[in-house]
Amino acid sequence: MQRCDWAGEDPIYQAYHDTEWGVPEYNSRALWEKLILDGFQAGLSWITILKKRDNFRAAFAGFDPHQIAEWGEADVTRLLGDPGIIRHRGKIEAAITNARAWQELEAREGFDSFMWRYVDGVPLQPGFATQAEVPPKTALSEQVSKDLKKAGFKFCGPTITYAWLEACGLVNDHILTCHRHGPCAAMAR
Repeated sequence: MQRCDWAGEDPIYQAYHDTEWGVPEYNSRALWEKLILDGFQAGLSWITILKKRDNFRAAFAGFDPHQIAEWGEADVTRLLGDPGIIRHRGKIEAAITNARAWQELEAREGFDSFMWRYVDGVPLQPGFATQAEVPPKTALSEQVSKDLKKAGFKFCGPTITYAWLEACGLVNDHILTCHRHGPCAAMAR
């Protein structure tokens, strides 16, 4: 079975690749959770986040943005003391800020609608033959990043945003020979 090169040999990575990555995500809260986790990943490997994901979910109230939006300095301090997550003040504070920004977008138009309009509701299918062809960012991720920042989000630069678009299936960057390329392409609404 052929996978995208980045999936490697680690069973956690392979399971994530085979069941989650590139699957179109249409749920507003789940999209937000993945954006927050991608922000925590900045400067680290994704496997680090995957191994700590359950800890993040416990520490961040199941990634309930309504609850997190109410958090303050005491919660930041609590999270900075939690060895099960990435203890980075800027990233923790950004998660709280992003919960508030998510609430505003969700109330105005739905975070899911906001995101999926960038691709007219249909995942992009670049059709890369090799992993080397997959870019770290695109004009789309630069625009989405800019718009997210304008809406008040943090830790959402163009590279983080592109990784997030791929993970959430707005862009199907499974290489053409990967066993998940076709199935993910077929999941488009």
